[in-house]
Amino acid sequence: MINVLGIASYRFLPANTGGQKYIALFYKYFSEFINLYCVSVKDIPVEKKEGRYEILPVFSKSPLRYINILYYFTLKRIISDKSITYVLLEHPYYGWLGYLLKKFLKVKLIIHSHNIEGLRFKSLGKWWWRILLYYEKKVHRFADMNFFITEEDRLYAIRNFELNENKCITITYGTELEHPYSAEQKATAKKAICRTYSINTKNLLLLFSAALSYTPNQKALDSILLDINPLLLKAGAPYHILICGPDLPDQYQQLSGYKNKNITYAGFVDDINLYFRAADIFINPVSEGGGIKTKVVEALAASCSVVSYKSGAFGIPAEVAGRKLSITDDKNADAFTECLLKELIVAPTAIPEEFFNYFSWKGIAHKAATAISLFSGDVR
Repeated sequence: MINVLGIASYRFLPANTGGQKYIALFYKYFSEFINLYCVSVKDIPVEKKEGRYEILPVFSKSPLRYINILYYFTLKRIISDKSITYVLLEHPYYGWLGYLLKKFLKVKLIIHSHNIEGLRFKSLGKWWWRILLYYEKKVHRFADMNFFITEEDRLYAIRNFELNENKCITITYGTELEHPYSAEQKATAKKAICRTYSINTKNLLLLFSAALSYTPNQKALDSILLDINPLLLKAGAPYHILICGPDLPDQYQQLSGYKNKNITYAGFVDDINLYFRAADIFINPVSEGGGIKTKVVEALAASCSVVSYKSGAFGIPAEVAGRKLSITDDKNADAFTECLLKELIVAPTAIPEEFFNYFSWKGIAHKAATAISLFSGDVR
């Protein structure tokens, strides 16, 4: 019997951000194929969980939890009680703990990478990124199996961490949708959103959605306000930009007065899927950070066209996105705007069915479970 213990060292429920959704949705579907338990923080709202797995609230909220050696003994007891055979570590930060569990308890260790963390912090200008990257390399090399969120990350790790290619698997972010929305469904959603914000339905509705406390997303917002939108205004195109996301920093409070510049700030919204369904184009001028941009997957699944900087489109194979995804060089606002203007005058195309095959959450979870089963010799 394969029993997996996931270690998620932060509060991922309720799942609002991309990282939180990644764990919550992966566990929901992964638990259909594997006996799964999850160790997380003490204040996690267990009642928000979806799926057949059990949450075990163990970790404190203190930053010191990442160096607390006493957690080894707590997890040792859980591993014994639950007959755990695999430890699935979300992010490399608890790599030292995974090392101890593998070495002394004879469990197999899987590192579930959401980004190449060292490179992500390099892009954020942190001086200590090389130290983290070195630690990350050691953690991945010690693991029995490594899951990466994008093919780009997997290839980077194989090459730079010197990993065994056969033990590295792309386990991407997914969608719960099985088919694209119809034109009628999108039109109905657009009418509802435009009515809410007093936007002319004849305008092309452009959407940007992100957690605005995160520096790369703030820089993307700067690009929209200072570079892209002035070029669109100059072109005289019939459009309106809707910006969604929580934690808007104080320096952006002037956004409330941008309605005359074809921009509306909606703040945090309860049902972001309605906004994806309503939008004609999702704009993604993100050029920093790492991993897959989950909002791009969600936008494409909702039949939105997407215009993105190159770095913001990592993890989206061109062949599964078709003509719905347009990519320009990073930080090239002129090319980005030109691409947008082209999208404004062409008839929308359908998202290929291959997209839903590749990004199906159930298919992604089955791929991960199959990899573990093959590694264990327990193929069913």
